[in-house]
Amino acid sequence: MAWVQIRINSTNEQAEQMSDFLTDIGAVSVTFMDSQDTPIFEPLPGETRLWGNTDVIALFDAETDMQEIVAQLSAEGHLNAQSAYKIEQIEDKDWEREWMDNFHPMQFGKRLWICPSWREIPDPHAVNVMLDPGLAFGTGTHPTTALCLEWLDGLDLQGKTVIDFGCGSGILAIAALKLGAKQAIGIDIDPQAILASRNNAEQNGVADRLQLFLSEDKPADLQADVVVANILAGPLKELYPIISQLVKPQGDLGLSGILESQSASVCQAYQASFDLEPVAVREEWCRITGLKR
Repeated sequence: MAWVQIRINSTNEQAEQMSDFLTDIGAVSVTFMDSQDTPIFEPLPGETRLWGNTDVIALFDAETDMQEIVAQLSAEGHLNAQSAYKIEQIEDKDWEREWMDNFHPMQFGKRLWICPSWREIPDPHAVNVMLDPGLAFGTGTHPTTALCLEWLDGLDLQGKTVIDFGCGSGILAIAALKLGAKQAIGIDIDPQAILASRNNAEQNGVADRLQLFLSEDKPADLQADVVVANILAGPLKELYPIISQLVKPQGDLGLSGILESQSASVCQAYQASFDLEPVAVREEWCRITGLKR
């Protein structure tokens, strides 16, 4: 099936309303893309994070009268004489196959592989986590997720309890279990993340060792030997009292979702309770680790 696409230069304040309107008038999909070369931050679970200058890209059936679409956008105030937009035909492809071809097994550390279900496992003797892109964030492709997976791979998790704070897809909790943890606990603010984590744990045969809680439902006295939180710098600083309390004395803490330029402020927030290690950096993102005193 052939398609036609309209790309509209917008702002983060206008993009959500424009997206809703485009869907109402027949767009089969609407996506947001950063229109300048600015850092892309990972969203909190359940959050749509837009950039300061955002392109809204809407896909329509090729038979759609795009001039009528432009007229409707103009009538609703989404376009004006100064608005920049572009209409282009999209080559007909097997989009599902193309999407699947973009995901390959990836190795993290010495033992751990993350593998989509439709690919052959490269090393049957390795620690293999089967994970497909789905409802919630987290497939290992982002540098912050990779940094956390490599850190977990380097720990001795045998017999330990691990908390994945902001679990998303459950990738970190599941990896910890497959790396030898006795139990893992996933915590998130988004019910979709809880559902995705449970489904992924079942696919990997570790659901019986994974507990999942919405943030407001977690036990008050919950603690673990290892706590990993891959969210964002701002929430990590704000949640210091909660996250630090989850770590047992002499327990390990791993934090990511942090730009290198933000690392000093996050370290400052946690240094009162943790002996911090040198910050690990990858592609402008970083990971902060430490041992609780």
